[in-house]
Amino acid sequence: MDITEELRKIVGERLSVSPSELYCYSSDASQVKGMPDYVVRPKSTDEVSRILRLAYENEIPVTARGAGTGLAGGAVPVSGGIVLDMSGMNRILEIDIDNIQVVVEPGIIQDSLNDALKPYGFFFPPNPGSSAMCTIGGMIAYNASGMRCVKYGTTRNYVRDLEVVLADGTVIHTGSKMLKSAAGYDLTQLMIGSEGTLGIVTKASLKIAPLPKTRKLVIASFRSAEIAGQAVVKTFSNGVIPSACEILDRVSLQVLKRYDPELVLPSEGDVILFEVDGTENSAREAAEQIIEVCSPLAISIKLAESEKEMADIWAARKLVGAAVSRLDPTKTRIYVGEDVGVPIKKIPELLRRAQEISEKFNLPAMKYGHIGDGNLHLALFIDVLNNDEWDRLNRAADMVHRTAIELGGTVSSEHGVGAARAEYMEAQWGPAIEVMRAIKKALDPKGILNPGKLGL
Repeated sequence: MDITEELRKIVGERLSVSPSELYCYSSDASQVKGMPDYVVRPKSTDEVSRILRLAYENEIPVTARGAGTGLAGGAVPVSGGIVLDMSGMNRILEIDIDNIQVVVEPGIIQDSLNDALKPYGFFFPPNPGSSAMCTIGGMIAYNASGMRCVKYGTTRNYVRDLEVVLADGTVIHTGSKMLKSAAGYDLTQLMIGSEGTLGIVTKASLKIAPLPKTRKLVIASFRSAEIAGQAVVKTFSNGVIPSACEILDRVSLQVLKRYDPELVLPSEGDVILFEVDGTENSAREAAEQIIEVCSPLAISIKLAESEKEMADIWAARKLVGAAVSRLDPTKTRIYVGEDVGVPIKKIPELLRRAQEISEKFNLPAMKYGHIGDGNLHLALFIDVLNNDEWDRLNRAADMVHRTAIELGGTVSSEHGVGAARAEYMEAQWGPAIEVMRAIKKALDPKGILNPGKLGL
């Protein structure tokens, strides 16, 4: 069978087989590489179903891809085969305010969805740093989150129903538009975070939330990242749940100051950004309580003075990972060992041990991230032409991952496992990984869906 010709019968000119075009799909934002044999750009569920049926009959690997912003190699075709570029299926199919939900195709960009919802006074809360470019399908595949998941939760908290194409081309729905259901297994939750290893999402019904009336931002500086972590634990134990709670260590502050010298941020220490939202009165009261709780531990603490000041700080925070080259143009941020998470009470210990690892391997690092839910981004950066630095980087990343597991945490809080962290799945899950493999075998008996990912 001529696979190229059969694929062309399904999608016409939306098929790529030339080496130059295939190369564009051989990586994402991670260090993982893999060359596809075909790139197909479907426009409908029927096309996806026909493509998968063809792939299943001929045992051809299939890897779904959204915007390619992933940091773990989840969208990289490490076994070759077909890449399904889902970015062309990008329509908002329904905005149903009465039922507080929307129905979308997987290729819609998150910011585009929120732009469409804003006139109605609603938004889709998960807020990854790549929201200007990442797709809803990718967010579902990874169970993405971001800065405001402390209060609002992750992607899985907002998905009611998925239309999914299984490995053999069968199309199923995993849920409904109901607010709740007690009928059968929760297949929706099974699909979320499965990274395209169980099926391909072609449509999603999503719960939405009312936009908050106002937001307040408390900016607090501490003598060390460990003390900053203690302040976060103290804040939560006093019953204050911020909408966002972010750490920027002193290296991160240097980076942001070089990116934008006008930013209103402390000049010393390690900083926590506490955002609260709600009504004017409730947000003000929460901000005042955070200031009261954290003042005994802080070098400085203040409330942001304007919405513009808040917006500038959050915009800079989203760029901190990419802006590291401002600190040293000879070094590059490498996305390994950078998405671990631990229980909140273990945050101070994780911060201390991350610093010890950075010093042990003599590697500069930024510590930043969603400290309010225990998710730390340890940004290690090296001279990519130096083999010794690569070796130290990989050993440091391995120690970071194993430290997170030792502290009762996870090797990935939001960026996914993909191929980059697959080796740690057995260490984190123990015998439960065999249950995952059994599910994978049941839904994808020929192993064609995103092989080589999740340690399956």
